[in-house]
Amino acid sequence: MAVTETSAAPAFDTARRFVRVTGERPNGFVEFDFAIGEPELFVELILGRDAFSEFCAANAVEFLPPADGDAGGKTPDDFDWRLADATHTRFR
Repeated sequence: MAVTETSAAPAFDTARRFVRVTGERPNGFVEFDFAIGEPELFVELILGRDAFSEFCAANAVEFLPPADGDAGGKTPDDFDWRLADATHTRFR
């Protein structure tokens, strides 16, 4: 019996690399999100401007537009934060 897929999901393409710049610091560092395959699953990174340019060239990244400032109509919760937000928060 042959198995056929009727609704094949798009393949996870590890060759696609994504960058979304999230900030630039006065001291020359660029804050950005980096994703492989899926832009929704990313890590937060920070590099100097020259190193950032080299990183983007070496990974042949696709630049994503800035993220929306709102929570998309959702109410923010305890899991709706970024690592960069934690640098301004004191934990007890």
